[in-house]
Formats: sequence, C-alpha cells, structure tokens
Amino acid sequence: MSQAAPSIVIIDYGSGNLRSAEKAFAHAASQTANPASVLVSGDPAHLRQAEHIVLPGVGAFGDCATGLRAIDGMVEALTERVLKDAKPFLGICVGMQLMCQTGVERARDGQPHQGLGWFDAEVRDLTVPAPLKVPHMGWNEIDARPLDKDGATKNSADKVIAPLHGQDVYFVHGFAAQALSEEGAQDIAAVTDYGGPVTAIMAHDNYIGVQFHPEKSQVAGLAFIQRFLEWRA
Repeated sequence: MSQAAPSIVIIDYGSGNLRSAEKAFAHAASQTANPASVLVSGDPAHLRQAEHIVLPGVGAFGDCATGLRAIDGMVEALTERVLKDAKPFLGICVGMQLMCQTGVERARDGQPHQGLGWFDAEVRDLTVPAPLKVPHMGWNEIDARPLDKDGATKNSADKVIAPLHGQDVYFVHGFAAQALSEEGAQDIAAVTDYGGPVTAIMAHDNYIGVQFHPEKSQVAGLAFIQRFLEWRA
C-alpha cells in the first residue's frame, strides 16, 4: 500500500470476484487530482489506514453478513473508521443492503438476518407487477433526491450523488431496501422506477450505499466512483 497518497480499501470477505471492482476503482483513482492506491483486503488493519472504504457484495444477504462477521475485528474496524472517524464509505449492491438493519433473504424460522444497522431500513423481497420479472437485471434510470429535504444543512454526499440524476446504471438484484421510519426514508437519496419506486441509493453523513453496480455502469459509473474518491465528507 502506498504511503504517499490516501489509500482505497475494497473489503474482501469472500463475497465474489472483486477484480472488476478493483479495476474500476483503480481507473477512477487515476483520474483524480491526487491518485491513490487501491488495495483489496480482508485485513481489518488495512481499514485503519484507509481514507476511502468500499464494501462490495455478491450473493445472499445472510451469507454476506456471516462472511463479514467471520473476519475477526472487521465489524469493529468498520465501526471505528466509518462511524467514529467519518471516513468516506461506499456499499455496493449487497454491500449497501448490509448497511441496513435486517435482511429477509433466506431467513430461517422467520427471523431476518442482522445487518450493520447504519440505515433504518429492512431489505425485503422485490415485488413487481407483471410482466416485469425478478431479479431486476439491466439498465435503469436514477432519480436523485436532495438529502436536505427539510431545509437543513446540505449533506455533502449530494455532490457525489446528484450528477447521477437521469443517468442509466446497471442493476442486478431481487431484494431492495425499504425504510422502517421517517429517519430511514430521509436517507433515501435516489430511486429507480421498476414497476414503482425502488431504492437505488441511501446516504447519511459520510457513508453511501448504492443498489446498482457502478463498476459495471460504464461512463456514469466510473464518474460516480471518481466523485466518491474525491469526496471529503
């Protein structure tokens, strides 16, 4: 890991092949004013050196939650670096879902799996009218919503998210986040239309979760990643 520039850590917790994410973040980092190194790592110690942290996710909510917690000290390092030190954080697809309170995918005995609880939302089955199909797979448009809905101080994440408004990005998911309270609803920064509004982005202070895959979203996705890497929450 380079010591000359801020580091970007993509967390490896066994959720799938991270090569495409690594390549996309490395390319976007090379376009920033202060290029940073990208490290794929499952070592919590690396998180404590990171200036930007990325949590990807492919697969089922419960499996990913179990994999993340199986790494000794990982959740503690995330809590310290993201919630305490306020380092910019991005959750992608299931990585975003894990930022919610719970997820019902493959729930046992009716008991949902526990997430990190950063968003007051639950990840539920995506239900859509015919002839639409689940999973939601393919390109769809982002409808971004300002995070300062009540006239409060503008959340700096808006500058990362707002340029996505009207852009098409790539989705692959059969579950979606649904707010459990007004607080959770206020963290919904963007939706997409798939038989009705579906949560596409949630954000709060220094952390953002996206249901789509920016690393697979071509020009719009790479521009979003670059803005995230330039973001100083």
